[in-house]
Amino acid sequence: MARIRPLGLDEVDSEAKKIFDDFLKERGNIPNMFRTLAHRPLLLKTAFDHFRTILKTGTVDFKLKEMVAVRVSQMNECAY
Repeated sequence: MARIRPLGLDEVDSEAKKIFDDFLKERGNIPNMFRTLAHRPLLLKTAFDHFRTILKTGTVDFKLKEMVAVRVSQMNECAY
C-alpha cells in the first residue's frame, strides 16, 4: 500500500488536470506515479516532460519502450 495517497482528477490544480487529461486521452488511465507526484505540481510537470521525452522521441517504438518499462517494474516488484 502506498504511503502517499495518489490524487484523483478532482483533487488537482488546472495544470495537473491538463497532464491527467493527456494520460486519459492516450492511455485511458493516469499512472499512480503521476497521481502521487501531483502533490507537488512542479515535480509532476518535470516528470511528465521527462516521461514524454523518453517515450516520444528516438527510433525505438513507443509500445516497445512501455513494455520494457513494465517488465523492469515487474522484475523489481514495483507497484508503480
